[in-house]
Amino acid sequence: MSIANRFTNWLETRAVKPAYSGWVLTGVAICFFGAAVNTMAGWLYVISGLSFAILGLSIILPKRALNGIFIRRQSIQPVSAGDDLIIELEIVNQTPQSRILLQVTDVLPFVLAQPAKTAIEEIAPQSSYRWVHELSTTRRGVYQWQSVQIRTAAPLGLFWYRRDRTSPAKAIVYPIVFALTNCPLIDEIGLEDKQQVNSQKRFQSSNSGITRSLRPYRMGDPIRLIHWRTSARYGELRVRELEVITGGQEIVICLDSGGSWQSDNFEQAVTAAASLYFYAVLKQLNVKLWTASTGLIRGDRPVLEALAATNAPEEAISPNLPPHPLIWLSQNPQTLNSLPPSSRWVLWQNTSSPSKLENQQLPGLTIQSEQSLQLQLQKPLI
Repeated sequence: MSIANRFTNWLETRAVKPAYSGWVLTGVAICFFGAAVNTMAGWLYVISGLSFAILGLSIILPKRALNGIFIRRQSIQPVSAGDDLIIELEIVNQTPQSRILLQVTDVLPFVLAQPAKTAIEEIAPQSSYRWVHELSTTRRGVYQWQSVQIRTAAPLGLFWYRRDRTSPAKAIVYPIVFALTNCPLIDEIGLEDKQQVNSQKRFQSSNSGITRSLRPYRMGDPIRLIHWRTSARYGELRVRELEVITGGQEIVICLDSGGSWQSDNFEQAVTAAASLYFYAVLKQLNVKLWTASTGLIRGDRPVLEALAATNAPEEAISPNLPPHPLIWLSQNPQTLNSLPPSSRWVLWQNTSSPSKLENQQLPGLTIQSEQSLQLQLQKPLI
């Protein structure tokens, strides 16, 4: 910002800043006053006096025009990258007089968008003006800002007066989630462990279990599940419905957010983590997310918020990986050797210093930056 811009900005926030018409009227008033001194003509004194009086009123009135105005901001609903943020503000006039000709600026983070502006012709006494504007988003993140500027030159338009109002805002932009039709990374994890299947078979072949409810007998129901005492009481066959016991295979999707990443690769990894997590949720699996700064978390909203806020490299509060089978998303091939058994991995190549995989026993995927990430997540493992 140049010295002139800094000076005019200081005038507008600390005192008042003359508009172009204000500079013109000030010059005219000085000229008339100088002519009046030289000629001693009374009418010149009158014109210069009236000009200075108008200038004086134009300095005082804009300050009064902003008294009694405050900003009320509505909470911003989270959206996914590519969708529009809906931002709603309410400019409230608490005074018994109308407020006219206001300019309101929402000072947005420069990484999100340029400041949004609107002009308000009038706000009636003891009422408010609702301003809704939309922001297009291209990248995930958690964005926060504090200020709303109110500016006016009313009623004469000769001097600008501006004040900042504190109005905290927080906007969360979730990463994109791909709709995967299949995903071998998740579908094939834990196939080596047959404990869950064997446990279910043993339970289904037993004659005892936890009875959840009783229902009428249907053709094909096993005779061993008939509850004879209740059947005798109701005069019809009643069958026990048993609780289904499963092994509860736990899958952990781990994002190597504590390591070093290229920016584009990390954004793809965040998208991949979100897509894998919700694919596992769709398959009704016991799935959690792990990042270096959060540790293990679960739940749709906490996971999306964590992925929106994560950045690499970040400080690790949970340096040790979970002992369960996991899906490891990383750019560092050396980390693949320390994964638990039955794990899977997704590796992004560092384009500045590519490295080869050596002696890798666990299956996984190597992501190619020039190919579609969504299609690659559905490819067979190597």
